[in-house]
Amino acid sequence: MATFIDRRLDGKNKSTVNRQRFIRRFKGQIKKAVAEAMNGRSITDIDNGEKVNIPARDLSEPVFGHGAGGRREAIHPGNKEFTAGDRVARPQGGGGGGSGGGQASNSGEGEDEFVFELSREEFLEMFFEDLELPNLVRTQLAKATEFKSVRAGFSSAGNPANIDVVRSLKGAMARRMALAAPYTRRLREAEAELEQLLAAPPVDEKRAQELLAEIEHLRARARAVPFIDTFDLRYSNRVKQPQPTTQAVMFCVMDVSGSMDRARKDLAKRFFTLLYLFLKRNYEKIEVVFIRHHTVAKEVDEQEFFYSRETGGTVVSSALVMMADIIAERYPTSSWNIYAAQASDGDNWHHDSPACKEILVQRVLPHVRYYSYIEITPDRHQSLWEVYEELKASYPHFAMRQIDGPADIYPVFRDLFKRRTA
Repeated sequence: MATFIDRRLDGKNKSTVNRQRFIRRFKGQIKKAVAEAMNGRSITDIDNGEKVNIPARDLSEPVFGHGAGGRREAIHPGNKEFTAGDRVARPQGGGGGGSGGGQASNSGEGEDEFVFELSREEFLEMFFEDLELPNLVRTQLAKATEFKSVRAGFSSAGNPANIDVVRSLKGAMARRMALAAPYTRRLREAEAELEQLLAAPPVDEKRAQELLAEIEHLRARARAVPFIDTFDLRYSNRVKQPQPTTQAVMFCVMDVSGSMDRARKDLAKRFFTLLYLFLKRNYEKIEVVFIRHHTVAKEVDEQEFFYSRETGGTVVSSALVMMADIIAERYPTSSWNIYAAQASDGDNWHHDSPACKEILVQRVLPHVRYYSYIEITPDRHQSLWEVYEELKASYPHFAMRQIDGPADIYPVFRDLFKRRTA
């Protein structure tokens, strides 16, 4: 009998299946723990894992056990008290084993704590599960850098491992039939003539010998056609085709004027950080454009967008004009799904707000799939909010919300980007 010994080392992900099953079973409790964990951490620190606590009473498994009644006959090995045929007295005090060593308490019901640690990917999966960009329209499938190998017929050259046996044998059979056809046809005629010659005596010996020699020669020529030749070999041909993905761009516009103090800028940074993580989570091929503005707009990178100390007055239209110019130059609507998010305290030069409305109506909103505006202020709304309210009534893909403090960021984000039912 053969014996197989597996000496392979255990993989680091050997418990992945059990872990996924556990998450599916206690998904509701884990999501609740994730939501509670968000209250105690900064949104900028969202892309880390988290330890969540699950009550031990919820981890119980169904078990089968013998009841106290009934009749059983069993002798356990190693006992020193009983032999076969002895009657064993029933235990006093009912069934169920185990004696508790703890003291009584009047502090109410308690529970054991089970700590389960979520990885970064699992935490983000729970956090972003029911979110998506609204009204996503896949305008055009763009070329991707990843490729997929697909079948593309057969070729006469290739790797021996890719030989198609059936196709090669079919080709060899067709070649043999074509090359041997003249010999087999003449062979049948010669055999028929010889049969007729032998059937009608007297037999012409000389002619019979000629036919026999010809028949042997024709059979040898037909057998000389090779069964399979290198010319017959066919290989499965495979080519790489690009995998299409959705192409999208997200514009992040933020006011960095003097009226946007440090606390308000921090709230805006947190909102955009959350949005950026969400986009990277859902779209593999997406570009993000960061535009900061005071009296003058400027396209910057992520580092400068979040941490630059530049400040000044407020002219919102400068950022909207820059956004419209970038869309026209680099992101044609025939090839890109365009989304925009703007964060401001609502303060703007009074005569500039009508210009913002005009720019949005004529140059921005017709080209974007969704435009979200958040106003970070606990005070009454400024002129920019009043102008934007007129747009909200006419454009369903334009949304606006107000943020008063850190506690409002997550609810507003979920409200802006919640999954829309068809």
